[in-house]
Amino acid sequence: MLHHLLFMFLFLFLLLLQPPTITSLSQEGFYLHQFKLSLDDPSSSLSTWNNNRDQTPCTWSGITCDDNKTVTKINLSNFNLFGPLPTSILCRLTNLTTLILTNNSINQTLPLDISLCTSLTHLDLSQNLLTGTLPHTLSNLPNLRYLDLTANNFSGEIPNSFGKFQKLEVISLVYNLLDSSIPASLGNVTTLKTLNLSYNPFQPSHIPPEIGNLTNLEILWLSSCNLVGVIPDSFRNLKKLSVFDLSMNNLEGSIPSSLTEMTSLKQIELYNNSLSGELPAGMSNLTLLRLIDVSMNSIGGVIPDELCRLPLESLNLYENRFSGELPASIADSPNLYEFKIFTNLLTGELPENLGKNGPLIWFDVSNNKFSGKIPASLCEKGALEELLMIHNSFSGEIPESLGRCRTLARVRLGFNRLSGDVPVGLWGLPHVYLLELVDNSFSGSIAKTIGGAGNLSLLTLSNNNFSGVIPEEIGRLENLLEFSGGNNKFNSSLPESIVNLSQLGILDLHNNNLSGELPKGIQSLKKLNELNLANNEIAGKIPQEIGSMSVLNFLDLSNNRFSGNVPLSLQNLKLNQLNLSYNSLSGEIPPLMAKDMYRDSFIGNPGLCGDLKGLCDKGEGKSTNFVWLLRTIFIVAALVLVFGVIWFYFKYMNIKKGRSIDKTKWTLMSFHKLGFGEDEVLNCLDEDNVIGSGSSGKVYKVVLKNGEAVAVKKIWGGVRVETEGGDIEKNQFQDNAFDAEVETLGKIRHKNIVKLWCCCTTRDCKLLVYEYMPNGSLGDMLHSSKGGLLDWPTRYKIALDAAEGLSYLHHDCVPPIVHRDVKSNNILLDEEFGARVADFGVAKVVESNGKGTKSMSVIAGSCGYIAPEYAYTLRVNEKSDIYSFGVVILELVTGRKPVDPEFGEKDLVMWACNTLDQKGVDHVLDSRLDSCFKEEICKVLNIGLMCTSPLPINRPAMRRVVKMLLEVGGTDSQTKSSQKAGKLSPYYYDDASDHGSVA
Repeated sequence: MLHHLLFMFLFLFLLLLQPPTITSLSQEGFYLHQFKLSLDDPSSSLSTWNNNRDQTPCTWSGITCDDNKTVTKINLSNFNLFGPLPTSILCRLTNLTTLILTNNSINQTLPLDISLCTSLTHLDLSQNLLTGTLPHTLSNLPNLRYLDLTANNFSGEIPNSFGKFQKLEVISLVYNLLDSSIPASLGNVTTLKTLNLSYNPFQPSHIPPEIGNLTNLEILWLSSCNLVGVIPDSFRNLKKLSVFDLSMNNLEGSIPSSLTEMTSLKQIELYNNSLSGELPAGMSNLTLLRLIDVSMNSIGGVIPDELCRLPLESLNLYENRFSGELPASIADSPNLYEFKIFTNLLTGELPENLGKNGPLIWFDVSNNKFSGKIPASLCEKGALEELLMIHNSFSGEIPESLGRCRTLARVRLGFNRLSGDVPVGLWGLPHVYLLELVDNSFSGSIAKTIGGAGNLSLLTLSNNNFSGVIPEEIGRLENLLEFSGGNNKFNSSLPESIVNLSQLGILDLHNNNLSGELPKGIQSLKKLNELNLANNEIAGKIPQEIGSMSVLNFLDLSNNRFSGNVPLSLQNLKLNQLNLSYNSLSGEIPPLMAKDMYRDSFIGNPGLCGDLKGLCDKGEGKSTNFVWLLRTIFIVAALVLVFGVIWFYFKYMNIKKGRSIDKTKWTLMSFHKLGFGEDEVLNCLDEDNVIGSGSSGKVYKVVLKNGEAVAVKKIWGGVRVETEGGDIEKNQFQDNAFDAEVETLGKIRHKNIVKLWCCCTTRDCKLLVYEYMPNGSLGDMLHSSKGGLLDWPTRYKIALDAAEGLSYLHHDCVPPIVHRDVKSNNILLDEEFGARVADFGVAKVVESNGKGTKSMSVIAGSCGYIAPEYAYTLRVNEKSDIYSFGVVILELVTGRKPVDPEFGEKDLVMWACNTLDQKGVDHVLDSRLDSCFKEEICKVLNIGLMCTSPLPINRPAMRRVVKMLLEVGGTDSQTKSSQKAGKLSPYYYDDASDHGSVA
């Protein structure tokens, strides 16, 4: 009896110890509670998983039960869960048919015992952090119909066992790190309807012809899979296929005629391959075809008339070798919204009714040999947004109807034979941001309606016959970045309102008939980088205030009627080009400009004097020569004395410090015209002038004799090690960093890239001489006590400047350059807080084949800035830089470092996302920023989050980032979607490539 009572007491005691949330739960509820405890839930998304009013978990978030209150479905999409997948727990839910955990942070490997979840029909683990190889046991799931492992970090091969799936209909392994080849065994899964394997770094391999056995297949997406060879003829068996995408591979040969037997096709994408031949005959069989994109191949011949009679919505044939005339039947297409055939050999006239029947949105026929008039019906349906017709032989006038097309955003009609007046309405279209009319024969004047073009950023009118007065209304264009109207007949003076264009970077009106004086207040154009007013009749004095335009580096006022002195303030500018020749200037040249590099900049001004040959050189007799001789002797003697004192001082200091630098063995390589020699630099490399140091060396501030300052990076030969043969060899990393910096900065020129003046080398030491940045690096400024000095307008300017610098590297350099170490400490600030991208020691060029650079042997970059996929693959491309720049944006918005002990194991990106979800945006933004800018700051924050997307495919290109930042700074700008309407692909890769871009 006592024994029985003791047992009962012990049982009650243990029962009391059990958590109340578990005691009343069913067995399945208990399993799910264990599942919750095995994961990190920082957003408390599983907070309802403690409700014990019912004995089952059927009311919990993300849980679905059947009529018997048995769990059948778990959908925890976007719950922000962290940790490994506890399949040993989940597989105890014997009736679980659906498991969806998309867009979380499920990590580690996918366990082999996933095969124990035998009731599963739907498994979606996409957009997580799973690593390792694909479990070969997955095919043991007898009922599985849907398998989505997209956007993880799976590596290795696709197991051959995947050919044993019994009921699988959908398999998506898009954007992983699979690096073997596509197994032929997949051709055995005849139940498949969707096969998505795109964006994996497979080894070069052929398409398995066994794929043609998948007679139920509806979607085949093998984009960017490193496929080679020809398209298998066995694909003729895919009668149910509607989406056929083999784009961005290395396929060759012709498009097989068997494609015309795939009669269910709605979408064909074969762009960016090496296909040749002609389009196959029999395209009229594809009666459901809506989209065809075979661009960027070598396909030739004529465009078949039967192709144009299909119900097409999107036709992309650009960058091929098509010839002949465009079939007139294309004008009859009732659904055509995208028509891009640029860069071919097409001739003749465009069909007269083009656009009359179809709602054209994107129209690009550039770089062909078209002639005749522009069809007046292009905007008949009122939907046209992009009209690109550059580099053809179009003639006649611009149709008046285009002046009423208020949807237009991008107009490029340059390099044709167009003439007449531009329609008044076209000047003032409200959404146009690019209007390019260069190299035609247009006449007339700029209409006053241009004041209504509030979104206009680029206005290029050069090389035409425009005349008349530039209207005051142009001063309303708050978003205007460039106004180029050289080689026209504009007259009168520049409008006073032009000083209101606060965003203007380029003003080029050379070779016109402009007169009057420069408008007052021109110094308010703080972002002006280029001012070219050469060959006009502008008079008056050159304003002293021009010297305060800190970013101006191109100034050409030659062949005008300017008079008075050369403003002393001009020597404050960092000019790459200066030309004040052939005016009526007089007086002394500013002393810092009395250099041979500027001599041609001042010729043709009879009253101008200075210490330059050819200026004031009229022969003033022997007395003048004698004075000059005495002056020269005095200067030489003084220099010898100063040099001797300095030499003695440094010789003494070098002996004292136990090291000496042999200056006679230095080799100087310059990249700009220099006003100094290597001795001036070498003599100032002492510890008192050190302003920074890093792994590769030290950085010194050197003040030159002319008062200017430069920054000098000294890179020593590195660590030396003794080899087996007794030889001594240097650490190759330092040499590589130096060579990369010289190779990159020596050939690029941009206002937002730090300028490399020259380099000096000797056997044991290398020097890089840069322009000096008085405000140091963004990282030092932002994360120090001075961070409060950076108000929001300044931070926004820094973000935009840095973005433009990176956009130049990615889009305007040939080949493109990937920086690989974008961070706030590598963004330097000038005296006006203008930003320059610096430190190109690990920069790489992108291979011309468009596949990005090859794998690196080590990870380059800094902690907190490295893109997730780079750390796994060591493969680098522009998307890696974009991620790093996104982190910089988050630093500017939050004021926090990329890695901070406060974040725990997270970084700034993860902290920002979690804090936004849990506490809201106010807890993310830097409290030092004025709240009146909150809306603008939030927009920039969103750009930073886009740039730091874990999927490179979702990160915008740098050119797009620049445009989005500009739109944030504008008042009336609206962000346009980059998503193409009507695309059927499950994902759309927008690389933001801008054919023939002006920017």
